[in-house]
Amino acid sequence: MIDKRINIFTGHFGSGKTEISVNFAANLIKEGLKTAIVDLDIVNPYFRTAVVQKKMEKAGVRVIVPRYANTNVDIPALPAEINSLFEDKSLWVVFDTGGDDIGAKALGRYKSEIVENGYDMYVVVNTNRPFTDTKEKIIKMISDIEEASRLRATKLVNNTHLLGETKIDQIIKGNELVMEVSESIGIPVGFTAYMPKNSDDAEIMRQDFDKILLLDKMIKLPWE
Repeated sequence: MIDKRINIFTGHFGSGKTEISVNFAANLIKEGLKTAIVDLDIVNPYFRTAVVQKKMEKAGVRVIVPRYANTNVDIPALPAEINSLFEDKSLWVVFDTGGDDIGAKALGRYKSEIVENGYDMYVVVNTNRPFTDTKEKIIKMISDIEEASRLRATKLVNNTHLLGETKIDQIIKGNELVMEVSESIGIPVGFTAYMPKNSDDAEIMRQDFDKILLLDKMIKLPWE
């Protein structure tokens, strides 16, 4: 499932890309890989990597966040430390990017370094969201993100869910739509993401999907 040293996660607001980003980074650490995650979300003050910085660092993940992340002075100030990630070839890097084309613009600043190092840019899709519930809307979102970031999307992620109300048949239906998009634009589906309710639930998903990322709940709002 992991082919490139640089792994970028993009998607519509509320797609679940941050939850996937931190789980993806945690899995890299479990595989014994030196890992860093970059909170490149300069748009949304919630549901971002910065809220789990201490937990990730305790697990061994190097975390880089905007200077004023999680404060009331949250402005687009990207740390110079990001540049060092491209120089250390032993480091696997995960970018958690802001939603839609607005958040993807920050990636354009590092286009040459990203392309030079080789990358996968995953577009996370929750087909239950109103702005990504049809093939046409999903393709438009991907096009907007590519234009803003100046990078090509390389893989799709099916993250269809309804939070705690998610049913496996909903995920299967979402996967069918994501596969339609994949066939239309020639971008493969990298994996399906799912947060299992128990071990039996997880085993069913492993049987139904060849490539799956099982998620642990990590991102919480301050009042949770």
